[in-house]
Amino acid sequence: MVSRGQYLERPALIPVGRDVLEGLWHRGARAPPLLVVPPPPEAGSMDHVVCAELAWATARAGRPVLRFNFRGVGASQGQPGGEEARVEDAAAALRLLRENTAQVDVAVASVGASADVAVRLASEHPGVVALVLVSPPPGVLLSSLDIPLLCIVGEGEPGRAGLQAGAEQAGGRVEVVAGTDGRFQRNLPEVGRVALRWLERTSKHLES
Repeated sequence: MVSRGQYLERPALIPVGRDVLEGLWHRGARAPPLLVVPPPPEAGSMDHVVCAELAWATARAGRPVLRFNFRGVGASQGQPGGEEARVEDAAAALRLLRENTAQVDVAVASVGASADVAVRLASEHPGVVALVLVSPPPGVLLSSLDIPLLCIVGEGEPGRAGLQAGAEQAGGRVEVVAGTDGRFQRNLPEVGRVALRWLERTSKHLES
């Protein structure tokens, strides 16, 4: 039984090649659903506090959401790989989310240095209609994007000026969460609120 104020994520098995990835997903009726890409294996997992906050906020807003672990992380099979392997893992999770929701259009959010994976996913898979990058590294390449883009950073994170310029060049925007850094040990709920407000506006734009 799920009590008031709680939400129940369901286990998801994500096939990729000979391996199966671990995932958690929550149902919802609103579009587009959200895929949450975790940080690289050396930096965390789908249990990262930002991943959990994005999943919670999205589910509470009535949208389907899926988060997952890359190969070799948590209960995901296989060995951790480089960017190509992580892009393949994210693409497999994207396919499952589309199958589970019967939706082609999907929004993608990434945490930390997985921003490059999310950008690759958006560039290579039509139907990724919006992108949220939380604490992306300063060198992430955004110029190839032609979809709505939001970058969320903590006030104490370095490299914000360069990220601001790159996001604006790609037609996106940067939102700064005050009073915290990239670990979001303070004001973590604001990350979910900022992402959901932006996704609401983006959804209305896509529907018009």
